Amino acid sequence: MSWHGKPVIVTGGMGFIGSNLVRRLLEAGAQVTVIDRMLAQYGANPFNLSGLALTELIEADIGAEAAIFEAIGKAAVIFNFAGQTSHMDSMKQPLEDLRLNQEANLRFLELVRRVNPQARLIFSSTRQFYGPPHYLPVDEKHPIAPPDINGIHKYAAESYHMLYARVHGMRTTALRLTNVFGPRMRIRDAKQTFLGIWIRHVIENSRFEVWGGEQKRDFTYVDDLCDAVLLAADTEATAGQIYNIGGCPPMSLLELAELLIKVGGSGGFERKEFPAERKKIDIGDYVADDAAFRAATGWMPKTSLADGLKQTLEFYRGNAAHYL
Repeated sequence: MSWHGKPVIVTGGMGFIGSNLVRRLLEAGAQVTVIDRMLAQYGANPFNLSGLALTELIEADIGAEAAIFEAIGKAAVIFNFAGQTSHMDSMKQPLEDLRLNQEANLRFLELVRRVNPQARLIFSSTRQFYGPPHYLPVDEKHPIAPPDINGIHKYAAESYHMLYARVHGMRTTALRLTNVFGPRMRIRDAKQTFLGIWIRHVIENSRFEVWGGEQKRDFTYVDDLCDAVLLAADTEATAGQIYNIGGCPPMSLLELAELLIKVGGSGGFERKEFPAERKKIDIGDYVADDAAFRAATGWMPKTSLADGLKQTLEFYRGNAAHYL
């Protein structure tokens, strides 16, 4: 696909993944409209797109039909990356999570169905709702057992997207993401990912906590994820399908902490018992089987975990003031 001059929408475009995707699309010559509620507590950061020539920035919820109606009607491709990602926040404020992750997505899909059902639609889903794995690596046939409110609502949102694909013929692909990291992620706290707060401690040369440490996880560098997202949009055979996206080989959290300190050359950590309230919703080990997506698109991650961490730390050492 040639992106030059193509009208594209990125919801959640002021956030971590969305803003990196926007930058890639602009580099490719796309006409990019960003729809973002601009909620700082959920990752929106104006600095992420500072100085870029967007076609339009619409400060609105994706369920706000009147505000986004015209933009939706013009889009050739829609990347739906809006959402609330904090698992603990979803447990403390379940109705807010319901509104942001489930109701807003259903309203959004209804609007797309009515005004632009032929648009290519890529939905940012999550591996979280698999729950504690029955086996590793986890493929797309693994049972669904959401461990928290956020997982339930994200699974419902994905289910809406795929229902609209089956029933209304919308050209939708859902990508179940694992731990994505890189420049522009939230590092002031652990609302987006635990790795964010670890990175903050490294650049501040302070100590962070590793809870447990034996859990194995896999990680995707954000540039590699953007490659995957653009390939999904450009591969018509992925329409109507759900795919896992993995990336770097898995390692334990203890190994990750040691690697981060080594790459960063500063900071430290201490191991602690998993807090009881978080252990109840933790999924334990997770490794994605993304063979189906690789076979469908030819995608291969290019960035090692060490190189990704190095590039991420370099970014924050130059821009920390905008993220703390």
